[in-house]
Amino acid sequence: LEHRMTSVLNVDTIADKAGTGPVGLTKQAAAKMYISYNGNTNTIRGSLNVSSTSDDAVGEYTFNYTNNFDADETYSSAMSVELTSSSRPGSYVNTNTALAGSVTIRPTRGTGGEMSDTDYATMNCMGDLA
Repeated sequence: LEHRMTSVLNVDTIADKAGTGPVGLTKQAAAKMYISYNGNTNTIRGSLNVSSTSDDAVGEYTFNYTNNFDADETYSSAMSVELTSSSRPGSYVNTNTALAGSVTIRPTRGTGGEMSDTDYATMNCMGDLA
């Protein structure tokens, strides 16, 4: 005899067994920060855990976290996309500024190595929050 139950689970909060904190991920990881950013207009298209941005120089952007990571140099990755034919290949240059509270990226370079702004820069960060 086989029994099946179809149901819908509607909740506002999922907490740990003690009811005092979030549920821990087991053998999983989740992005703790992401952003889709327009460097030409200093506009955020979408984000998670980003409190503000700054356009520091041509092709250099800093993203400040709402909730800090627990250490500097937390694993991060970034990319840029040029949607038209362009001599500006996407690249991510780690400027050693992946700090607990922010990260600075340089996502696009010209073929001569010069920095350039991009319409589409994306980034995500993994790691533990403070």
